[in-house]
Amino acid sequence: MNRLVATALLVPRNIVVLLLRVYRAVISPLYGDVCRYYPSCSQYALTAVQDRGVVVGGALAARRIVRCHPWAEGGIDDVPLKRVRRYRVTASGFVVAGQGKG
Repeated sequence: MNRLVATALLVPRNIVVLLLRVYRAVISPLYGDVCRYYPSCSQYALTAVQDRGVVVGGALAARRIVRCHPWAEGGIDDVPLKRVRRYRVTASGFVVAGQGKG
Protein backbone atom coordinates (compact mmCIF):
# COMPACT_ATOMS: atom_id res chain seq x y z
CA MET A 1 0.00 0.00 0.00
CA ASN A 2 1.26 3.46 -0.81
CA ARG A 3 2.73 5.10 2.31
CA LEU A 4 0.82 8.36 1.69
CA VAL A 5 -2.52 6.53 1.46
CA ALA A 6 -1.69 4.49 4.56
CA THR A 7 -0.82 7.66 6.47
CA ALA A 8 -4.12 9.28 5.41
CA LEU A 9 -6.05 6.20 6.54
CA LEU A 10 -4.34 6.36 9.95
CA VAL A 11 -5.48 9.93 10.70
CA PRO A 12 -8.76 8.93 12.46
CA ARG A 13 -6.92 6.28 14.49
CA ASN A 14 -4.31 8.81 15.61
CA ILE A 15 -6.98 11.37 16.53
CA VAL A 16 -8.58 8.80 18.84
CA VAL A 17 -5.13 7.89 20.21
CA LEU A 18 -4.54 11.59 20.98
CA LEU A 19 -7.92 11.87 22.74
CA LEU A 20 -7.21 8.76 24.82
CA ARG A 21 -3.74 10.03 25.76
CA VAL A 22 -5.23 13.36 26.88
CA TYR A 23 -7.86 11.48 28.91
CA ARG A 24 -5.14 9.34 30.52
CA ALA A 25 -3.06 12.41 31.38
CA VAL A 26 -5.82 14.71 32.63
CA ILE A 27 -8.92 12.83 33.76
CA SER A 28 -7.72 9.33 34.64
CA PRO A 29 -5.45 10.47 37.52
CA LEU A 30 -8.48 12.05 39.20
CA TYR A 31 -10.04 8.60 39.66
CA GLY A 32 -6.93 6.98 41.09
CA ASP A 33 -6.24 3.26 40.85
CA VAL A 34 -9.80 1.91 40.86
CA CYS A 35 -9.91 -0.39 37.84
CA ARG A 36 -10.50 -4.06 38.62
CA TYR A 37 -8.64 -5.18 35.52
CA TYR A 38 -5.04 -4.93 34.41
CA PRO A 39 -4.32 -3.02 32.26
CA SER A 40 -6.74 -0.25 33.17
CA CYS A 41 -9.73 0.34 30.91
CA SER A 42 -8.20 3.44 29.37
CA GLN A 43 -4.90 1.65 28.64
CA TYR A 44 -6.87 -1.26 27.19
CA ALA A 45 -8.79 1.13 24.93
CA LEU A 46 -5.58 2.84 23.83
CA THR A 47 -3.90 -0.46 22.96
CA ALA A 48 -7.03 -1.77 21.21
CA VAL A 49 -7.31 1.32 19.01
CA GLN A 50 -3.59 1.28 18.23
CA ASP A 51 -3.62 -2.39 17.25
CA ARG A 52 -7.08 -2.88 15.76
CA GLY A 53 -8.27 0.54 14.58
CA VAL A 54 -11.10 2.82 15.58
CA VAL A 55 -14.06 0.54 14.83
CA VAL A 56 -12.82 -2.85 16.07
CA GLY A 57 -10.68 -1.33 18.83
CA GLY A 58 -13.58 0.84 19.93
CA ALA A 59 -15.85 -2.21 20.06
CA LEU A 60 -13.28 -4.12 22.13
CA ALA A 61 -12.94 -1.15 24.49
CA ALA A 62 -16.72 -0.78 24.84
CA ARG A 63 -17.03 -4.50 25.62
CA ARG A 64 -14.34 -4.15 28.27
CA ILE A 65 -15.97 -1.10 29.87
CA VAL A 66 -19.29 -2.94 30.09
CA ARG A 67 -17.55 -5.82 31.89
CA CYS A 68 -15.81 -3.46 34.35
CA HIS A 69 -18.19 -2.95 37.27
CA PRO A 70 -17.96 -3.26 41.07
CA TRP A 71 -19.03 -6.93 41.05
CA ALA A 72 -16.57 -8.05 38.38
CA GLU A 73 -13.81 -10.44 39.41
CA GLY A 74 -11.22 -8.44 37.50
CA GLY A 75 -7.76 -9.74 36.75
CA ILE A 76 -5.43 -9.60 33.78
CA ASP A 77 -7.24 -8.90 30.52
CA ASP A 78 -4.98 -8.05 27.60
CA VAL A 79 -6.12 -6.96 24.14
CA PRO A 80 -6.12 -9.89 21.73
CA LEU A 81 -3.28 -8.92 19.42
CA LYS A 82 -3.22 -9.42 15.69
CA ARG A 83 -0.78 -11.99 14.34
CA VAL A 84 0.42 -9.71 11.56
CA ARG A 85 0.67 -5.98 12.06
CA ARG A 86 0.72 -3.65 9.07
CA TYR A 87 1.54 -0.56 11.10
CA ARG A 88 3.90 0.29 13.91
CA VAL A 89 3.43 2.33 17.06
CA THR A 90 5.88 5.13 17.81
CA ALA A 91 7.33 5.81 21.25
CA SER A 92 4.76 8.59 21.69
CA GLY A 93 1.92 6.14 20.97
CA PHE A 94 0.90 7.21 17.48
CA VAL A 95 0.40 4.69 14.69
CA VAL A 96 2.48 5.17 11.54
CA ALA A 97 2.81 3.33 8.25
CA GLY A 98 5.50 0.71 8.16
CA GLN A 99 5.99 -2.91 9.11
CA GLY A 100 5.13 -3.59 12.71
CA LYS A 101 6.61 -6.22 14.98
CA GLY A 102 4.89 -9.53 15.40
